Amino acid sequence: MVNENNLTCQEFVEMVTDYLENILLPQARKQFEDHAELCPGCETYLEQIQQTIGMLRKVAEEPATPETKQKLLQVFHELKHQ
Repeated sequence: MVNENNLTCQEFVEMVTDYLENILLPQARKQFEDHAELCPGCETYLEQIQQTIGMLRKVAEEPATPETKQKLLQVFHELKHQ
């Protein structure tokens, strides 16, 4: 049974964008962070989303050469198969 103060994994996924944009209310942010600490799958998901955002920022700063495109495809492939 899920306690009303605990998030499900589905709720966690739905809140990721708000968390990363720092717009969650303090109580919701704590619930989100508590869930991430207790759920390895959701913690990994959050890390992957953060890595993807970081990589996309880097890509936006540099021209997309064929080598860059290949590196991105390789990283996305590796993330998909983790």
